[in-house]
Amino acid sequence: MNTLPDLLSFVVSTLQAWSVCGAVRVIETAQFSPGQFAFKVRAELATGSALLVRLYRNGEHTDYAYYLARGEQSIRWDNKEHFPSMPSYPHHFHNAAGQVEASPLTGDPAHDLLLVLDYLTTVRCG
Repeated sequence: MNTLPDLLSFVVSTLQAWSVCGAVRVIETAQFSPGQFAFKVRAELATGSALLVRLYRNGEHTDYAYYLARGEQSIRWDNKEHFPSMPSYPHHFHNAAGQVEASPLTGDPAHDLLLVLDYLTTVRCG
């Protein structure tokens, strides 16, 4: 999954197959070169929450953010390089209490999206 169409298709189809997901909408796509692109996808969930997936790929490197908005609360996984002392640096998780924790995500969307959806299903955020 190294092309925009392949990665976007994977994200959209995975979200559409998730049991609590309603509408899935591609908000934005941008292709800068064959190996450099970005996109945002929004999934409306049956709970009234929304999951936003943002990916930027440059060669083999992926910057990501998986953001769940639910009323006044939100949680987010990302790999912005803000917390160099984090054991999972640069990968981290912003919990609903506003604290930053280590994250099991790796920057591989095929791995990470499934972990995010499993977490959201398990803690009934989705």
